[in-house]
Amino acid sequence: MLRVWSASPPLQTLLMPRSPLASLPSRCWGLGPSQALRRSHPLSTQSEPCRSSLSRRNHEAKQKRQREKQMALEAGITPKGKAPAGSSKAWTPKEVVLYEVPTEPGEKKDVYRLLPPAYSPRYVEAAWYSWWVREGFFKPEYQTRLPQATGETFSMCIPPPNVTGSLHIGHALTVAIQDALVRWHRMRGDQVLWIPGSDHAGIATQAVVEKQLWKERGMRRHELSREKFLREVWKWKDKKGGEISEQLQALGASLDWDRECFTMDAGFSVAVTEAFVRLYEAGLLYRSQQLVNWSCTLRSAISDIEVESRPLPGHTELQLPGCPTPVSFGLLVSVAFPVDGEPDAEVVVGTTRPETLPGDVAVAVHPDDSRYTHLHGRQLRHPLTGQLLPLITDSTVQPHVGTGAVKVTPAHSPADAELGARHGLSPLSVIAEDGTMTSLCGDWLQGLHRFVAREKIISALRERGLFRGLQNHPMVLPICSRSGDVIEYLLKSQWFVRCREMGDRAAQMQVRCRKGSSNGLSVQAVESGALELSPSFHQKNWQHWFSHIGDWCVSRQLWWGHRIPAYLVVEEHMKGDGEDCWVVGRTETEARKIAAELTGRSEAELTLQRDPDVLDTWFSSALFPFAALGWPQETPDLARFYPLSLLETGSDLLLFWVGRMVMLGTQLTGQLPFTKVLLHSMVRDGQGRKMSKSLGNVLDPRDIISGVELQVLQEKLKDGNLDSTELAIAAAAQRKDFPHGIPECGTDALRFALCSHRALGGDVHLSVSEVLSSRHFCNKIWNALRFILNALGEGFVPQPAEELSPSSPTDAWILSRLAHTAQECERAFLARELPLITHALHHFWLHSLCDVYLEAVKPVLSHSPHPQGPPQVLFSCADVGLRLLAPLMPFLAEELWQRLPPRPGSNSAPSISVAPYPTTHSLEHWRQPALEQHFSQVQEAVQVLRALRATYQLTKARPRVLLQSSEPGELSLFKPFLEPLATLGHCGAVGLLPPGVAAPSGWAQAPLSDTIQVYMELQGLVDPQAHLALLAARRRKLQKQLDGLMAWTPSGGEEETKRQQRLSSLQLELSKLDKAASHLRQLTDACPSPKEL
Repeated sequence: MLRVWSASPPLQTLLMPRSPLASLPSRCWGLGPSQALRRSHPLSTQSEPCRSSLSRRNHEAKQKRQREKQMALEAGITPKGKAPAGSSKAWTPKEVVLYEVPTEPGEKKDVYRLLPPAYSPRYVEAAWYSWWVREGFFKPEYQTRLPQATGETFSMCIPPPNVTGSLHIGHALTVAIQDALVRWHRMRGDQVLWIPGSDHAGIATQAVVEKQLWKERGMRRHELSREKFLREVWKWKDKKGGEISEQLQALGASLDWDRECFTMDAGFSVAVTEAFVRLYEAGLLYRSQQLVNWSCTLRSAISDIEVESRPLPGHTELQLPGCPTPVSFGLLVSVAFPVDGEPDAEVVVGTTRPETLPGDVAVAVHPDDSRYTHLHGRQLRHPLTGQLLPLITDSTVQPHVGTGAVKVTPAHSPADAELGARHGLSPLSVIAEDGTMTSLCGDWLQGLHRFVAREKIISALRERGLFRGLQNHPMVLPICSRSGDVIEYLLKSQWFVRCREMGDRAAQMQVRCRKGSSNGLSVQAVESGALELSPSFHQKNWQHWFSHIGDWCVSRQLWWGHRIPAYLVVEEHMKGDGEDCWVVGRTETEARKIAAELTGRSEAELTLQRDPDVLDTWFSSALFPFAALGWPQETPDLARFYPLSLLETGSDLLLFWVGRMVMLGTQLTGQLPFTKVLLHSMVRDGQGRKMSKSLGNVLDPRDIISGVELQVLQEKLKDGNLDSTELAIAAAAQRKDFPHGIPECGTDALRFALCSHRALGGDVHLSVSEVLSSRHFCNKIWNALRFILNALGEGFVPQPAEELSPSSPTDAWILSRLAHTAQECERAFLARELPLITHALHHFWLHSLCDVYLEAVKPVLSHSPHPQGPPQVLFSCADVGLRLLAPLMPFLAEELWQRLPPRPGSNSAPSISVAPYPTTHSLEHWRQPALEQHFSQVQEAVQVLRALRATYQLTKARPRVLLQSSEPGELSLFKPFLEPLATLGHCGAVGLLPPGVAAPSGWAQAPLSDTIQVYMELQGLVDPQAHLALLAARRRKLQKQLDGLMAWTPSGGEEETKRQQRLSSLQLELSKLDKAASHLRQLTDACPSPKEL
């Protein structure tokens, strides 16, 4: 039903598309009974039918689980992972309020209209971002003019996202954390620079564009020229790059867009060339033939991070690109190598890669393996070619694995390459770049796909009687994450960076570790220039990786990327002496001059051929902190903002990106690129699964921000580059996870939910229901501000904060809570512990301000004329509370803060994004810890009163209350709070009963503490006989649950803990009921019921 709100003509309310979220457990939403949403349809559960092939054992186990579930339900316990019966609340479409005031991009939003009656993200988030950008609030130059300017700088770069696609929730976590830190530093007065940028993602981008070319035109890239193909990539980049910028703006990222950087920009390309030349001139770059990770599908070397190590338990069939039928892995093939000169002697070796047999050049055993001592120095016959191979001894062979003998294939195994080098064995390359067998294998195998050749080789071994068996064998299979093909190790002439020297420097660098102090500020004293890793447990991986680092292959056989600035001198190459002559230069002119000096020829007669390969994307990414600031030029930005103050990124990039930035930054600039590194964990879905396009759980943050129907999600999958099998799996997963689409949650709710997770520890498991819960929190803040603005009224003039003096103990309490919250936020920001901030803000807004102070102050504000004190307190709570909230919820904070009246005579900030962040020092005059401690006892009394009202079902009555203490003077703590105690406890007048005085008859009694008793008037308010019957019925219900719980034996320790907790809860509740029943019987004996009168 459409509800029209006519308070302001330019606003229009609409219903969201009818795509209610699946029924969700209320425990995930954080909703109390008063916040229950309308139920659109009851929660339904559907059990998977028992398969006919289910074994008897599985069937019995399933029946046992069902019996345990039934007993748990009867006992009042929720089975693990299930919502309590009847507690789920279906999501219903929310009304969408649109901001329709004509506003040009960059113009300030109209904030003089009435606030809509309910929070609507689309209304709140409209128009603000373009105004922030136009006003220059995100530029460091603006921040020098702020009254609170500190003179300090804070610089950070966004980890440049790949242009291969849109941002996902993992990127949103990075943005939420970084933007919160950036906005806090900006508000506290630091000169802040946050650099936006994106990475060209060589392999990933080329693979996507090639796939798209084939899908749309049926063309391969080699059918186009290199130049034409690159034009296609640039067109694709322009489209995708714009989408990423839109996503970052939708997330509220306060980046300085005038300094945006792309790793293929002209200026950045100059930095890449300069870095390559300088490393080469320093002897840290060289060209050599070595084993590399090779993708036969991509026809390129790939980096270690693009190799997925997939464990296989044993025999496994995989569908690989280019193979019409599945290929078997996880099998150990045993092959006999006959001993030369001994017809009946043989050495049996096991291999999981029989296709590499043609490349074997030796068999190795351990020198101390007694089984082969008599064969030392002997020769074996190759099982396929009959050629003689040496049997060598090497201490790296593990005699207890398999037969203790291993075949040696130096051209296709990193371990064998090292072993072969020690023994002077020449490698034989038998697998080509395209994954087919080379001419060295003979005519019978040449040109065959390597996995087709595998079967042919096994057949040949059987025919020759040298096949000795096949068995399951657990193994780890290297898979190319970009193509899904099995990685081959091939010998290639490539460019390599010498990492040992730079790695030793990085590993030996003393790393600061945060101690486990409460505020996280204490760090070990270290030398100047040390690197701080947080969390500190990453230090071990850091040092291990660098202490075992090998040389880095930076050549990639691609067209998209930074072309290597190296040139082959053709004349020297044609000599045919096996030694190629390569020169490196910033330009071909410079390279030609170097080549002339090197060869003694004139520049004119030399022919140079540029290396067609491009550089590994990680090479350019490693330069980002300083290249984005203008290096190698000595720019003002480089001088002012380098090194960066902080690097924040995912922990999965610690070694491949962070480590390389430290190596190259230190080598090329002489400084660490940053002094602090903050690492967050991986984002997983609500089921704990890694985000993967093929699983259908990769979400565009905008879909959570704006909401999306299932049909749209499915269409997005079709627009991607998934093959038909992956598409079917992903679509099915989406239908299961989001059967009714995703509700509109808003940017602020998404950011707040992401920052609420302890992202610096374990993985972040994010569910849409958590974000929806944060939206409810936004609505609570919205309603609080509507109440406050209404209470302030027309003509309200705020007092300066330093002059504000609370007029009541309750006013003093909320101001103390506000100051305490500011202190917690400041400490947590300094420690970069965002979950502590979200907790503190949630507790203040929801539990201190909304649940307590606003309720307590309502009767006071109803007095006429209005008292002066509470409105001033309300204003300060709104002003300070919104400024505390602004780094995490920038849109909501700006929308509401702009509507507060300015303080007179103050230099008010034009935007909350550049307003001063509240500090501990500025609010310390409000802090009263003793008062807060006293008020906590009042809150405990409120809970006791509400429990008594619930027990006796006093829904409308306002009974009188008395407090009595056995300790003289203890009740004086309650005297200042008797009025709010009555208001919050929904009671009548609250009085104090002197010690030793008997309580009135007919009043209910409950202990508040060991020394304080609470009495509540019941006589005349309760029908004892009728209520006794209700209590008896309730007692029978609880007793049944208790009996069921006592009879139930849970299967796990966690369920037993829950059972014990529920037992204690039920027993306590039964005790209260028995006490209430006893009291009601006394009332029955003391006076007749209303029916008898």
